[in-house]
Amino acid sequence: MRSIVRFFKKPFFSDYRTTSVLWLVLAITGVVLKFLKGPGSYNNYLIFKNVYWHAVDGVSLYGHYPELYFDKNHYGPFFSLIIAPFAVLPDFWGVLLWVTGNVMLLYWAVKQLPLERWQHALIYWLTVNEVFASVVNQQLNLGIAAILILSYTLIRDKRDFWAAFLIMAGTFVKLYGIVGLAFFFFSKQKKHFILYCIFWAVVMLVLPMLFFGTDYILQQYAGWYESLQIKNGENMFSPMQNISFLGMVRKISGNAAYSDLWLIVPGLVLFFLPYLRISRYGDKRFQMLLLSSVLLFTVLFSTGSESSTYIIPFTGVIIWFLVTPERHGWKYSNLALLLFALIFTGFSSSDLFPRFIRMEYIRPYALKALPCMIVWLFVIYDMCKGKFVSNYRNK
Repeated sequence: MRSIVRFFKKPFFSDYRTTSVLWLVLAITGVVLKFLKGPGSYNNYLIFKNVYWHAVDGVSLYGHYPELYFDKNHYGPFFSLIIAPFAVLPDFWGVLLWVTGNVMLLYWAVKQLPLERWQHALIYWLTVNEVFASVVNQQLNLGIAAILILSYTLIRDKRDFWAAFLIMAGTFVKLYGIVGLAFFFFSKQKKHFILYCIFWAVVMLVLPMLFFGTDYILQQYAGWYESLQIKNGENMFSPMQNISFLGMVRKISGNAAYSDLWLIVPGLVLFFLPYLRISRYGDKRFQMLLLSSVLLFTVLFSTGSESSTYIIPFTGVIIWFLVTPERHGWKYSNLALLLFALIFTGFSSSDLFPRFIRMEYIRPYALKALPCMIVWLFVIYDMCKGKFVSNYRNK
């Protein structure tokens, strides 16, 4: 561990200028490579862009428009306003600003974490592959990871108004944001926090109605619910979707008959179990482990998970590695698990991994989720059993 610390404390690797430029280069390179391949390669952005234009035209946000793009939109009606500033631009500039905005939002969110500079650097460098995977897919996964992290840091800094804004924004766009409420018990102003959440929920429900009409937006919410129901069924055995713990069990068993609730309910029990350690709520390490748990749980127990969403849980893996208490007699276990996750989660969907193993085992059985699931179980164990020292307490 000391050698890792020394390496990432070196000026080049720990300098924020180095890592920020690295992430910007990833964003710009990914966008340019996609544009060189033609419109079909940035299909996800075309879906997002047309959410706004379909709202302007008053047509379904969840219909099939093969003349414009393949696949369908699965983001909420509020997203029509989020994407609007990008949609009105020429495609290249819209994609470039959309992608770089998401990348740098996550970069800034990581920088807000109560960690040392070398620890920030470790996150920036080890997530490079996952960041690039999200970049080339132009999706909101980087933004969702940022929202979850900032929900914690803003609550920790007693800025509950803006934490509530991000949580509700994430919820009204992709539902994932709702798990940011997991940090509610860390709030020093819980009553205000609840009121802020209600306020922002009303704003985000009503605001699209002011632009596109009440009846139309209410119809789109019904369409959103229906589209998510259909998508959930389509994801069940899809090789590109349901890359989660739920999908791993489903695909290995080959059984379509059982309900995912048989896995989700025990998962929720485990997720909430550490909340029983009320005396540890003020401990920074405990709080950061809960953040790690949130980032992991969000993807592991979602049928909508795909390879590009793993920037979310893999960030949680690294946070766990940085803050988890040491276990007696398990000196190298944390490092071994980090390396396991780096190889089988970080690289398993890239050309750096043997193609035969990737195509015959990793992808068909959603094994990218396996290291993250193991780490999540360790996170729960560490939160329930770990010894936390006083110098990590918040002041």
